[in-house]
Amino acid sequence: MEKKIFSAVGEKEVTRAIVNEFAKQFSEYVESDCLIIGAGPSGLMAGKELAKKKLKVLIVERNNYLGGGFWIGGYLMNKLTVRAPGQEVLSELNIPFEEVSKGLYVADGPHACSKLIAAACDAGVKFANMTVFDDVVLREGNRVVGAVVNWTPVEALPRQITCVDPVALESKIVVDATGHDATVVKKLEERGIVKTVGFGAMWVERSEDLVVEHTGEVHPGLVVCGMSVTTTYGLPRMGPTFGAMLLSGKKAAEIVLQKIK
Repeated sequence: MEKKIFSAVGEKEVTRAIVNEFAKQFSEYVESDCLIIGAGPSGLMAGKELAKKKLKVLIVERNNYLGGGFWIGGYLMNKLTVRAPGQEVLSELNIPFEEVSKGLYVADGPHACSKLIAAACDAGVKFANMTVFDDVVLREGNRVVGAVVNWTPVEALPRQITCVDPVALESKIVVDATGHDATVVKKLEERGIVKTVGFGAMWVERSEDLVVEHTGEVHPGLVVCGMSVTTTYGLPRMGPTFGAMLLSGKKAAEIVLQKIK
């Protein structure tokens, strides 16, 4: 007789589990305390810090994976660098690293990224991946109070065969962590509400300090962090070093907490 290893659960139960649990979570997070667009290192860091404070946090990510460029480092070489004091965050997350020259630290990208994702999940962050930001939700005074989203595959279909309206998510505050695209800020720019400058040429030493310094509320209801900051304010790009992205995420979380008290 064939030995049974797994429980007697069939296809219909598996399908119901996926559909029901997804629908339950999606319905619950149609309204959140903080909606973060982009699951790169700054967005994950901000989400982790906010969820630790018991805020209801949803991160929207257009890709099927989380972590952005944190997996691969630079130039398809999966070692990532941080400059001091970025290694303090690596220590907080129990990510192994080594100092390769004074003030410069290197870690394995996959190890670092998986630890950061796990820390965000452990803190209570929920995710809507394969979901693309489409537009903002505005209220009186053009305050940002949410985002319009759609499935990424739907967004990618040719317009002539696609007629699928997006849906909207409401939130007390939105964080643009979309990297150099600064997608949320640029949606406001399209309406003449804010103006971006575009990121400048590479200058690591200057950029990292400036990114953290300029992390903040760019418009009522919208906080910008990570590389989105460089595009918004015309700062130099920072390249494959991640300390400022991690610290910018932390600072964004502090600002969100102040704003929604």
